Amino acid sequence: MTLQSAYDEITLALGAHPVRLRPSLRTASQFVREEGFTDLPRRIADFHLGTIRDLISVAATDRQEASAFLDQIDATPLKIVADAVTAPMLALVAGFVPASDKEDTKPAKTGNSMPWPAVYKELYRKATGWLGWTPEQAWNATPTEINEAFAGHIEQLKAIHGSSDDNQPKHDPRQEVSPGEVKAGLAQLRRHTQKAAS
Repeated sequence: MTLQSAYDEITLALGAHPVRLRPSLRTASQFVREEGFTDLPRRIADFHLGTIRDLISVAATDRQEASAFLDQIDATPLKIVADAVTAPMLALVAGFVPASDKEDTKPAKTGNSMPWPAVYKELYRKATGWLGWTPEQAWNATPTEINEAFAGHIEQLKAIHGSSDDNQPKHDPRQEVSPGEVKAGLAQLRRHTQKAAS
């Protein structure tokens, strides 16, 4: 068993038949649409064999590898299969969730949460609309890859065109003047205006 980053390909090995799995946008959206996401980690941890088999079928980068691996599952004691695939499958499912920018210190926005199909639809729109990727490139990228590419694109646009944050003063000049100073200034302005009028 080889376990890589949750946002890369993951290789499952069982006997002589490894299979490479990828948490692509296509895999995430198809599996979540068909199986749901809420109970998915629990079903994997509980070694729900139907869920495991479906996920391998959907996430495999090579259908022949997937078929050979699934045949190997049928010929192997389930305890051995569970020990070999549970942790990597949980890592694969973690890849369905776009990773947040670790350097982002802004507080999370509050409000209504989006259902997972809507999240994936939005990622697809960003990839094809904003980034100009082909549909195939968008479907094959992971949710984190799309998020990171989009964040990079926004940074590039800000660097080229500036941002509204750049135009804001670092402090509010109104905070430097006390109400008494404002009254005194207005009184002086009235006196000046009255002298000019007479």
